[in-house]
Amino acid sequence: MIEMKEKVKRDIIIITDGDQVAQKAVEVVAQNIGGRCISRSAGNPTPLSGEEIVEQVMRAKYDPVLVMFDDNGNGSEGDGERALEIVANHPDVNVLGIVAVASNTPMVDGVDVDTCVNLDAQETECSVDKDGVEHCDSKTHINGDTVDILSRINAPIVVGVGDIGKMHGRDHFTHGAPVTTKAVEIILERSGYYGHQNS
Repeated sequence: MIEMKEKVKRDIIIITDGDQVAQKAVEVVAQNIGGRCISRSAGNPTPLSGEEIVEQVMRAKYDPVLVMFDDNGNGSEGDGERALEIVANHPDVNVLGIVAVASNTPMVDGVDVDTCVNLDAQETECSVDKDGVEHCDSKTHINGDTVDILSRINAPIVVGVGDIGKMHGRDHFTHGAPVTTKAVEIILERSGYYGHQNS
């Protein structure tokens, strides 16, 4: 954990899910990795503006800060995506990576991801669906209601997962949300966060 005294830019991880089940899971993930979760960013759709979320991020006691965004099944650009773009491009924010969440939303472009984590909390080069089930007949791609905008966000790594806190109960918060925790750990490792933290 880094006490925020001289540091200005805040290290965040973007998570494209924000319903009540996801919120409980992400809060557990924050505890698992020794970070903070902006619980007020939860909701579907995202209840805060991008500027309001940045204010919450800047008040967090230490990094990394997990921030949720959700479009509530809106296939077009919704409140969650608009807020996400504002936060990701804010000069006081450093995006370590993105957890891109699959959904069954129709008529979306989706986004190519760098890697995925399946419902068994195992990293895979295959795509995963909402249930965290692998689909190895296609490129590593995630379809969801809050991910189309991710192609416009500059992030070191994007990790695809199924529906956070669900996936047939495998990612439930009472089990420690192992799938989402694994995705966040991959981001922390490959973004260089740990080396930056100790420098």
